[in-house]
Amino acid sequence: MSNIYESAEATLGFISSPCLTKVELRVACRGISDRDALSKPDPCVVLKMQSHGQWFEVDRTEVIRSSSSPVFSKIFLVDYYFEEVQRLRFELHDISSGNNGLRDADFLGSMECTLGQIVSQRKLTKALLKQGNTAGKSSITVTAEELSGNDDYVELSFSARKLDDKDFFSKSDPFLEIFRINDDGTESLVHRTETVMNNLSPVWKSFKVSLNTLCSGDHERELKCTVWDWDSNGKHDFIGEFQTTFKEMRAEQEGKQIQWECINPKYQMKKKNYRNSGMVMLNHCKHIRVYVFLSQVAIDFTASNGDPRNSCSLHYIHPYQPNEYLKALVAVGEICQDYDSDKMFPAFGFGALIPPDFKVSHDFAVNFDEDNPECAGIQGVVEAYQNCLPKIQLYGPTNIAPIIQKVASSASEEMHTKEAMEYFILLILTDGVITDMADTREAIVHASHLPMSVIIVGVGNADFTDMQILDGDDGILRSPKGEPVLRDIVQFVPFKDFKHASPAALAKSVLAEVPNQVVDYYNAKGIKPKCMSDYESTRTFSP
Repeated sequence: MSNIYESAEATLGFISSPCLTKVELRVACRGISDRDALSKPDPCVVLKMQSHGQWFEVDRTEVIRSSSSPVFSKIFLVDYYFEEVQRLRFELHDISSGNNGLRDADFLGSMECTLGQIVSQRKLTKALLKQGNTAGKSSITVTAEELSGNDDYVELSFSARKLDDKDFFSKSDPFLEIFRINDDGTESLVHRTETVMNNLSPVWKSFKVSLNTLCSGDHERELKCTVWDWDSNGKHDFIGEFQTTFKEMRAEQEGKQIQWECINPKYQMKKKNYRNSGMVMLNHCKHIRVYVFLSQVAIDFTASNGDPRNSCSLHYIHPYQPNEYLKALVAVGEICQDYDSDKMFPAFGFGALIPPDFKVSHDFAVNFDEDNPECAGIQGVVEAYQNCLPKIQLYGPTNIAPIIQKVASSASEEMHTKEAMEYFILLILTDGVITDMADTREAIVHASHLPMSVIIVGVGNADFTDMQILDGDDGILRSPKGEPVLRDIVQFVPFKDFKHASPAALAKSVLAEVPNQVVDYYNAKGIKPKCMSDYESTRTFSP
């Protein structure tokens, strides 16, 4: 890591966050003691995490009725920091019937470990300790899976017809389980539906599940689906099963009717005229793509910033101390980086004479690779900037319309794709004196119809009146021809006001308008932007 980059972070009060990844935790228990001779426990596992010596609840599983060896369908999603010791506590409670709270629950045992232990072992099994830290016969198994970069979700709904009747005095009470077949042949429970009572043709509620959870992002991975008849004693009767893939399910989106024969292998072997134990239908399959943010950086290399060899210049070249542009780039870039999907930043410069012929350019690649202007993270942009600065000559004028048009061209191409799920963020760092105001207004009005936003960071102490006009907070921005912006897409941030503020205060200002800008765009298109929180709902289950 470059000294300048570290120095800028230290100057601004940024603390490099440890490496982070998302981890899914699945929980199962075995050998839970019965409450009494007449009934089995109704178990629920509560996940707690330690912070400053105190235990705080993170989440809890569903309650599974009458089960001494439950496999919970609820999946815990936690952030894993490689360089931190994250202590976890799994508490097992017996929830009394008709009450899902812990107030009247019986404590059955707990297990403590670190998240690092689970991730490193992938599957951790330990005894559950009762009051007084005495080990009983019951145990808990926690399985960890690190998530890939795909955040897409799937919405599914199933129904069945003419299922086998397993009850003497009433009809079956069916529920459906979906398992993912892993590379090592093991099975991971993906989802368990609710139980539909006394019905041989149930319609189960729709549910959402991440593509990672469903099939590890592999559309052709085998999925095993099992239908059961629920019994209050926990000894559920097997009705049948079938195999499928997400690729096969996706055909429902094309209008095809997707259904499977529910097969009981024992009946298939013993009964000559056996056909199936019912049919299961896929009523709905929707692939929900989570919108991704792609950030691009543009840096003002005009002469108004001052000669980089002069200590008064905003681009002053110092071997160890960051100049004003570097401070702003690191501070604001670190914020945008957290929301960028691939952490790769196309970085451009404008207003400089560039090699080899030293003609003025208003949209050149800072790394001088026009075919691939991307830099790896904000650190990569910093390094490209440092390498670029001595090779160019600051010039002018300060035209920012060309760089807005360049990003708008990419956003326009994305808008006309079938998916249209990428949203572009253009981060412009400038000293504030724009010379192509009319063209810039025209470019912004055009861009307001596209999936993009512009964040302008004012560097130095110049007059930023033009930027306030572009921000549009005091009125509707119009093109020179009088056409108004479709929506506000510009956010202006004077960096001088935040040089001594906390990173959190800067982040709040930088991102103040972007969320509404994104929602306004997709609402105008009749699309609801998806957030992870929309899908991380707690599942409840009656068995």
